[in-house]
Amino acid sequence: MDIEKIYTDLTKTLKFSTIFKNEPMAKHTSFKIGGSADILIKAKSIEDIKTILEYSKNENIPLYVMGNGSNLLVKDNGIRGIVIVVEFNEVNIEESEDKVKVTVGAGVKLGKLAGDLLKKGIGGFEFASGIPGTIGGAVRMNAGAHGKEMKDIVIKTTYMDFGGNINRVTNEQQEFSYRKSIFASKKWIILSTELELQYSEEKEIKLKMEEYAKYRREKQPIIYPNAGSTFKRGEDFITAKLIDEAGLKGYTIGGAKVSSLHAGFIINTGNATADDVLKLVDYVTKTVYNKFGKKIELEIELIGE
Repeated sequence: MDIEKIYTDLTKTLKFSTIFKNEPMAKHTSFKIGGSADILIKAKSIEDIKTILEYSKNENIPLYVMGNGSNLLVKDNGIRGIVIVVEFNEVNIEESEDKVKVTVGAGVKLGKLAGDLLKKGIGGFEFASGIPGTIGGAVRMNAGAHGKEMKDIVIKTTYMDFGGNINRVTNEQQEFSYRKSIFASKKWIILSTELELQYSEEKEIKLKMEEYAKYRREKQPIIYPNAGSTFKRGEDFITAKLIDEAGLKGYTIGGAKVSSLHAGFIINTGNATADDVLKLVDYVTKTVYNKFGKKIELEIELIGE
């Protein structure tokens, strides 16, 4: 793959986006781990995304779309082809008597949106205030916390398929389930999402957000690079509890460690490689199965080579 040619071609044709070549993915993931992407593009317009899709199709170049990189583990040899980071940051608020419709660009960070809604006295989004992702990523994986999920507030989502066609899907059509939506299996690029929220007292919103932030500080290893909950919740068991009962809290391989604070998190202690994390995941998975007969699954997404 001729990275220089791809970089030159796209630099000439894209109007509003920023292009990087041989870009270290450790700079673009919350895990701070991963090899380089051949090409990474911060896409800022629909026109540019269509151009990238057409170019990648004509040149037979692999394409991957990501958000804030907060649920990703990129392998040590990096990503071949083009990575698109969707940076649509528009927020539009339509108010009525008792409900508020908020249309949010896929690149908007959840924490920033929560802060903006707080200032306007709009509630219902507090649960997402501490999730370190974007709207696009949150919809894609039906992110949730504190008993609520994105499926509870999403009305419609606008997306582009890999043919460059723009469509909308309703809440029901998004097929939300635990940490999953239709976007996890389809090659669709989320552009924006409409949320249904409601007015609330600013002090009540703030109190909830502070309570959730305190919970995260006390219960989750947020001072270390990580990708959120490493493993999915079991249907009839709490995964972190089994990992803890297996005596794996604090277990380390290379720079990767099972958090001593919350056994459901694998953290980067400073110099972890993706290989360290994968070896630790394998060890934890096998140990839990051998001790309890329970199969645990990854919640984080693994990409690259």
